Amino acid sequence: MGQMIATPEAAAALSDPARALPVTLASLLAGRQVWQWQAVPLPLAAGIATGIRALDAALPLGGWPAASLSEVLSPAPGLSELRLLWPVLARLSQAGGRVVLVAPPFVPCAIAWQRAGVLLSRLEIIHAPEPDDALWAFEQCLRSGSCAAVLGWPEGASHAALRRLQVAADHGQALGVALRSVRHAPQPSPAALRLQLLPDGGLQVLKCRGGAVPARPIALPAA
Repeated sequence: MGQMIATPEAAAALSDPARALPVTLASLLAGRQVWQWQAVPLPLAAGIATGIRALDAALPLGGWPAASLSEVLSPAPGLSELRLLWPVLARLSQAGGRVVLVAPPFVPCAIAWQRAGVLLSRLEIIHAPEPDDALWAFEQCLRSGSCAAVLGWPEGASHAALRRLQVAADHGQALGVALRSVRHAPQPSPAALRLQLLPDGGLQVLKCRGGAVPARPIALPAA
């Protein structure tokens, strides 16, 4: 929003009622007695390459939005979302970043993660007894500033809870990914990027920061 700042002459007139005359804002601007400052929006940070060329080309930021929450929606937990995420997680872990899985609904296969290029020494798993505990741990990891990427499965999270995750990811400068059921697709979300995995192995971009949503589905590389 613009802010009006008065020149010394205009300020003196306003402080001395005897010198004050009825004026309009337009006349003050025209007489250069005040100047108007406009905030310049900061450019969006470049995305983190997904490692999938077709997806990077379709996304306005060129990849996963940095320091933000993304959502990946799928019909059921499985290998498709991991194939989507493994390239960026491998690259972040190889650069020394910590990758955290918060309460995954499956037992991660160490061999599969290793074959995907993820350094197991930089991979951590947090077990949580209850969904609220998992949501709390997800938020704290994102906010900590010590994690390069945090994956969570907050199936029952409210819009307010997802908003807190987005704020935490921005605060901690982490890549946050919420993996949820496709049934949440019609609901609004504060996530900067929303991807829906399709039964044919492709994906549809539902929401993306920085530009228009691609109209066509994107084919993913075969396993």
